[in-house]
Amino acid sequence: MRKLAITILVLVSSGMGSMAAAAPRPADQPRTMEEVVDRVIVNENHLDQEIRKYTPLVETYIQNQKPDNNLGFVPAGDRYFLGRADFSKGVNLVSLTDADTKGKKIFSGIGNFFSFAMQYLPDGFLQMIFIDTNGFDKQHYKFDYVRREFLGEVRCLVFDVTPQDKAGKGRFLGRIWVEDQGFNIVRFNGAYGGGGHTSWYFHFDSWRTNAQAGLWVPSFVYSEEKDLHYALTKKLDFKAQTRLWGYNLGHAAQEQELSKILVESAVQDDTKTANDLNPVQAQRTWDRQAEENVADRLQRIGLMAPKGEVDKILETVVNNLEVTNNLDIEPEVKCRVLMTTTLESFTLGHTIVLSRGLIDVLPDEASLATVIAHELGHVVLAHRMDTSYAFFDQLLVDDKQTFRHFGFARTQAEEQAASAKGLELLTNSPYKNQLANAALFLSALQTRQKEIPNLISAHLGDRVATIVDLKGKVAVDAAPKNNPQMIAALPIGGRVKLDVWLDRLDLIKSKPVGTVAEREKMPFEVTPFMPYLTRYGVVDTTKQASAGSADSKPAETASNPLSDAKAADPAKPADPAKPTVPEKP
Repeated sequence: MRKLAITILVLVSSGMGSMAAAAPRPADQPRTMEEVVDRVIVNENHLDQEIRKYTPLVETYIQNQKPDNNLGFVPAGDRYFLGRADFSKGVNLVSLTDADTKGKKIFSGIGNFFSFAMQYLPDGFLQMIFIDTNGFDKQHYKFDYVRREFLGEVRCLVFDVTPQDKAGKGRFLGRIWVEDQGFNIVRFNGAYGGGGHTSWYFHFDSWRTNAQAGLWVPSFVYSEEKDLHYALTKKLDFKAQTRLWGYNLGHAAQEQELSKILVESAVQDDTKTANDLNPVQAQRTWDRQAEENVADRLQRIGLMAPKGEVDKILETVVNNLEVTNNLDIEPEVKCRVLMTTTLESFTLGHTIVLSRGLIDVLPDEASLATVIAHELGHVVLAHRMDTSYAFFDQLLVDDKQTFRHFGFARTQAEEQAASAKGLELLTNSPYKNQLANAALFLSALQTRQKEIPNLISAHLGDRVATIVDLKGKVAVDAAPKNNPQMIAALPIGGRVKLDVWLDRLDLIKSKPVGTVAEREKMPFEVTPFMPYLTRYGVVDTTKQASAGSADSKPAETASNPLSDAKAADPAKPADPAKPTVPEKP
């Protein structure tokens, strides 16, 4: 029986059905649609076997919805889950966000939204990466060819798939997209059938990306329900995003390091130079070792992205703040990005860390600078991290204990001091005349925080709500009121795209969409995935990414990595060139 995404009162779980063995791949290309379907079935059942080799991280974020007269639907509560998939014995999850559970009942009840117990099952959302693990074949399904269609740069054959009569419950009903070279399913859209009056299968749109030659791995799942009635008078409305990454965890970095090995032609004798460290320098080196140990550990388990393009964007803003405030900080300040959707930020010594989700929703560079200035305040004030992490044994913890073992939230006194210092840095920065935009973002977040508590609940650092409370006075009075040209915050996924194999993060570069209605702004909200698919080994010359996510207008100055997001043109691509900033003194 297929895993359910939700149950009422009775929580149903089941193991993965027996998987079809992978048949040999024909050497010749199929010549008829019947042969194409045969190849699709072989490849899909082969993927069910291959996926057992991997233990990717799985993140599901759900927003319950309520009707709004002006905006259509708005968030009304949320749920969040982060875990590691274990496919060796079925569709199972090991929770990282709740170490006391086994992944079966991670999401608590919806609370005041419903009058009795209803629980989301994370395993049910993970099940949506599979079409059918218990008989995906012609005996159980009918395949009707529809047309050819491009998904990004990948040409696909489209089929409608319906269960055969008496195929049983839990069978897939919907549409599949099959790439026309290897005949692998790259997208499927629909729902599972059956379930009875105590449980439901949700509608979903599931995407795969080409990680290696011939390997298309599950990557993104969007699920949505409107007016799902239960218990006679009760109704459920929600949107959900599920992301998977960390398939090749650690291996990509190892290969990259091997390619960088250099053989020195000569060894220089530096014994007469000033190589000894004084006590201050020794302490700084020890502190740096602790922060680098933690960053390396978080990257190895897939929670922190490898260094890349987004880090450089953040460090550009740091550099702007340092130069205009005449700061010369040693060791230099670095930036890193958490892979997670939850909105949080913190410092590891001289390393500023922002979550992908936080960067996603920031509407412009001034808002980004406001958050970074707060964290830079911690660095300037020498708010140190726990240096016991310089001992390597402190890092050897089980993955599921990560959030319990590591914690980088600051005391209230440190937060207040960092906010005051951050405001001082902003006042002397290039962003001083743009703080009204930042205040609009902070005000929107403050307004929405009761409806999205799990989105703003930090797991390692400080809740962004803390920054809102302390920095909401930045320029609230100067914030533009009822300006239809301003976007207070972007939807989730509005800035950053994810490479699920390399765990690399890049900025989204999308086409302009023209005038946007008020209800299309969707601050902090969940939207569908529409990734721009490419084939492994083929250079993506268009550099396009997810549709439905808003990148913004190019900045007026060369140093702007993020520009103002306006309703008239929220999806105009940012300048892809590397920002030009003044050198540090």
